[in-house]
Amino acid sequence: MRQEYLQIDKIEGPLIVLENVDNASYGEIIYINSNDGKKRMGKVIKIEENRVVAQVFEGTQGLSRYNSAIKFTGKPFEINVSKEVLGRTFNGVGRPIDQGGEIYSKETFNINGRPINPVARSYPRDYIQTGISTIDTLTTLIKGQKLPIFSGNGLPHNELAAQIVRQAKLRDSERKFAVVFAAIGIKNDDAAFFKSSFEDAGVLENVVMFLNLADDPIVERISTPRCALTVAEYLAFKQGYDILVVMTDITSYCEALREISSAREEVPSRKGYPGYLYSDLATLYERAGVISGKEGSITFLPILTMPNDDISHPIPDLTGYITEGQIVLGRDLHRNNIYPPVSVLPSLSRLMKDGIGEGYTRIDHPEVSNQLFASYSKVQDVRALAQIIGENDLSQVDQKILEFGRAFEKQFVTQHQLEERKIDQSIEIAWDILRILPKSELDRIDDEILDKYY
Repeated sequence: MRQEYLQIDKIEGPLIVLENVDNASYGEIIYINSNDGKKRMGKVIKIEENRVVAQVFEGTQGLSRYNSAIKFTGKPFEINVSKEVLGRTFNGVGRPIDQGGEIYSKETFNINGRPINPVARSYPRDYIQTGISTIDTLTTLIKGQKLPIFSGNGLPHNELAAQIVRQAKLRDSERKFAVVFAAIGIKNDDAAFFKSSFEDAGVLENVVMFLNLADDPIVERISTPRCALTVAEYLAFKQGYDILVVMTDITSYCEALREISSAREEVPSRKGYPGYLYSDLATLYERAGVISGKEGSITFLPILTMPNDDISHPIPDLTGYITEGQIVLGRDLHRNNIYPPVSVLPSLSRLMKDGIGEGYTRIDHPEVSNQLFASYSKVQDVRALAQIIGENDLSQVDQKILEFGRAFEKQFVTQHQLEERKIDQSIEIAWDILRILPKSELDRIDDEILDKYY
């Protein structure tokens, strides 16, 4: 029988401190009944001998030190999960907010999960088609990969996230496929945009949504990605689904972590973030992958906004060490009305080479991709030269390279939000713009493939 405590010794922001507590466990869930009739849930986040610090999910506003009863459950944070979660919408702590009733299940799962053991992992091989040319052709998303999108404030990452959720498909249409979408610290109008976008596209019954709004208690943001990944693990490794997890915005999660770390009076690291930010992000990212002998997979597409567009900021910097590449959105492209503003040259997918080419996409895909990168990098050099000597004084080849650059941005990169391109279409568009260049400039493509497609 767990004991009940009738006094809070200290209230600090979202945290409460209790003295003389016996047998408390780290991560244990507590319930707080206060004299305002509200029942709140909390989690033990620090234990010092018999002193316990707990974070309160619903916030501590209106909580009294002397008129509150705190009950320890002896259990970690668990949620009910069943196949009925598909098509449902939950808040940041896994409670239904769509008037669809509670999820009843014999099985409950600890939201903290466990990163996949490297020995149990199977190497990711197949690809997921997003319907977006720049991603599918140049930074192909491989099933089981962790591929973040680095964005900035004011860039259309929400629109891109919604488009990926609507359009994502597997090569093998016979396999079970679903999307787990988690939004962390978003505005109400963004939440409404995501809901209506999925409803209008008719994909909502295949999406599990977790919405943590900007006005929700900040401690909920710590649980939102973990609840989403727990559902993804259940659907992937218990039900055999291939799951794509799209999560926006990891920066909101990290800022919540920084705020709670500050309230706990921990020693700050770079830019005030806690020193364990790297390992904390790894506990999220490393839950994605393919497990040998299991049917399903988890592919993780986290979106994070870089403060001041700074790619060396701790959040994108540490994320880059854990994940297998990145897709970078560029502000210059956005200013030129190019959507999606995917900045091709700093973007890469490290696992791409193992899931494209013959037997997966098309035999010419790897070389077309290499050639587009090489030719577009020349475009940047020629543009810099043209600013000095003027476009009219450029050589004929350089003028063709500039023409290729304009066509690449306007025909290949630019794509309507409701336009879905199959991978074959994207590669054909790539060939159309590569034909602008003289054959001698296509030095990354094998002669046999060049003769067949050029």
